[in-house]
Amino acid sequence: QVRLVESGGGLVQPGGSLRLSCAASGSVFSISTMGWYRQAPGKQRELVATVTKSGSTNYARSVKGRFTISRDNGKNAVYLQMNSLKPEDTAVYYCKVVAGPNFWGQGTQVTVSS
Repeated sequence: QVRLVESGGGLVQPGGSLRLSCAASGSVFSISTMGWYRQAPGKQRELVATVTKSGSTNYARSVKGRFTISRDNGKNAVYLQMNSLKPEDTAVYYCKVVAGPNFWGQGTQVTVSS
């Protein structure tokens, strides 16, 4: 079992920045890919970005160039730096890790509004 605790969400104006953090505990030795997903009201959950254990990254087209995913294997943590935020980035953001099965965090709300 892997437990994930997310932090860093909040309310920000368009054009602003936020940094999300996700800390893993438990069977962390089995973690391979870590990533962030989001779900807006009335929409399906979608991939935002992923990072492999070796550091290879993948981004959704809608966030490429604005968001940066990173991980600290020593701290068993993954981060999402979000810049130039837009109202359409408003969603609940979830951390997910692959450790055999998938494990999900509880989600953190990001609201982009003036």
